[in-house]
Amino acid sequence: MFLSTYENKLDKKGRVSVPASFRSHLSNLGYNGVICYPSFNNYSIEACSQDRIEKISSAIDSLNPFEEKRDFFATSILSESTNLQFDNEGRISLSIKLLKHAKIKNSMLFVGQGQTFQIWEPTAFEKFKVTARKKANLNRANLRWEKHLNNNEGK
Repeated sequence: MFLSTYENKLDKKGRVSVPASFRSHLSNLGYNGVICYPSFNNYSIEACSQDRIEKISSAIDSLNPFEEKRDFFATSILSESTNLQFDNEGRISLSIKLLKHAKIKNSMLFVGQGQTFQIWEPTAFEKFKVTARKKANLNRANLRWEKHLNNNEGK
């Protein structure tokens, strides 16, 4: 899983090092890179494995091919997605378009989200985190534990 938050900076050639734990997770899944696209929920960059983007694509493909919303999702996610391979030092080159979307100039935060991660401009993320924490607190009753039959609960 992608967990925790890490700060890294662009180098002189516009590359950034992806956190080692994130690279390791992707490597364990069989990937030497990451898929990135502009978030349409906030001013950040969404990042995921090839497998995850394929699941998103399948979900889009399951929509009626003649419905507008299918095209909206495909355009907003798939047409904006970029497959970024790691170089020998674990760096990627984020496009100017992605950097502008997230308002990143030099420093950025890699924010673990479980099966995905996001890349944020640090000040923007700190503001978002305050709001997210308040909303998570208000909605905490919606987060439920699933009971599994194979564990020893209730025996």
